[in-house]
Amino acid sequence: MADHDPHHVDPGDEGRHPPEDDPLWNESVYLDFVAGDGTLAGYARIGLYPNLGVTWWTTVVVGGDRPLVHSVAFDLPVPGTGWALGGEGTDLWFEVVEPLATVRLRGTAPAGLHADPTAVYRGESGEPTTLGLDLTWVTDGTPFAYDVTTRYEIPCVVAGSVVVGDQRLEVDGHGQRDHSWGVRDWWSFGWCWSAARLDDGTRVHLTDVRIPGLRTAIGYRQAGGVVTPLTGGRVDEEPGPEGLPRRATATLEPAGLTLDIEPIAFGPVLLVADDGRESRFPRAVARFTTADGRTGTGWIEWNQPPAAPPA
Repeated sequence: MADHDPHHVDPGDEGRHPPEDDPLWNESVYLDFVAGDGTLAGYARIGLYPNLGVTWWTTVVVGGDRPLVHSVAFDLPVPGTGWALGGEGTDLWFEVVEPLATVRLRGTAPAGLHADPTAVYRGESGEPTTLGLDLTWVTDGTPFAYDVTTRYEIPCVVAGSVVVGDQRLEVDGHGQRDHSWGVRDWWSFGWCWSAARLDDGTRVHLTDVRIPGLRTAIGYRQAGGVVTPLTGGRVDEEPGPEGLPRRATATLEPAGLTLDIEPIAFGPVLLVADDGRESRFPRAVARFTTADGRTGTGWIEWNQPPAAPPA
């Protein structure tokens, strides 16, 4: 993409950014992966709130027949520079190996095992274990900047290992990573985010933003080296128990794609504001099927703030 393109990503933005004054100013990286057919998947998020003096670490490993591995801390220190995280039992390091090309996440953190993913909404800690990660994301497409906010998304291939307790799991698959900075208020409005790789190599990404009185879509289709930014789209989900959707349908325009999305396994997080408000954040590895029969896997998430209005 040329430099004048609104979706061009500056390699310099791979580094950290100076915070603004708002207490909820946040800088985060998301890193997810899906190995094989979705029987092993995970995501990690590092969210820096420098004005609050805390870092959020919200990370899960899931699979169709596996218990949820839930590694979450909302009170880690904010590193002075870079993305190294430390705390009681926590030693993690995120590194940009080559800007816009390769990043790596490695280290260990405490975790809990849950047979029922909704247990995290009840504050249950689960069976104690440890989570180890050594994963590398290599760009497999075109980095894509949002033109309405400071954020970019990158489709990747992912390889490395995950260690749960004394069990080592090899990862060879695909995923998505993003980097954003700005005010992040999880309790003010909802959204649905998704990204997937289809079996013909097509990459799709859609964020359906659900601000009261305004619904808008951001994303792309990448196929054959061509990036098609979306001009419209939406996700409609079938509600399930505890707010975990049973399935969803996404439409992407002008890509002309309709996707049936079937969650395989959920890795939710409960987000609690200082004033006690709670936002539920179900994220799921899922199967994506197009109307013409192509299939793929990826991740989908919903932010479900308190008293969210109907979409």
